[in-house]
Amino acid sequence: MNITITDKAVQWFESEMLLDKGDAVRFFGKVYGKTEVHEGFSVGMNAEQPHSDVIGKTEINGVTYFAGTEDDWFFSGYDLEVDYDEERDEPIYHFHEN
Repeated sequence: MNITITDKAVQWFESEMLLDKGDAVRFFGKVYGKTEVHEGFSVGMNAEQPHSDVIGKTEINGVTYFAGTEDDWFFSGYDLEVDYDEERDEPIYHFHEN
């Protein structure tokens, strides 16, 4: 799984979550909501370090963005693109088949 994050999304994460070099953001599947490819589930995120193996990660400005193996059920078969929604002032998530 590849994770890509747009520049605007990186700016949002760094300013809203007060991220510094060495920090990490975990993306995971959570109950409720919907995505482009999931009904009843949406993307959650939390500032935390990897506690197990990862299925995808990228590092930008010293911050690691990742998804753990425990969320393979949610991301399996997809790459994750994280962008920024200016109207809602929050990240928006796109799934691309891999």
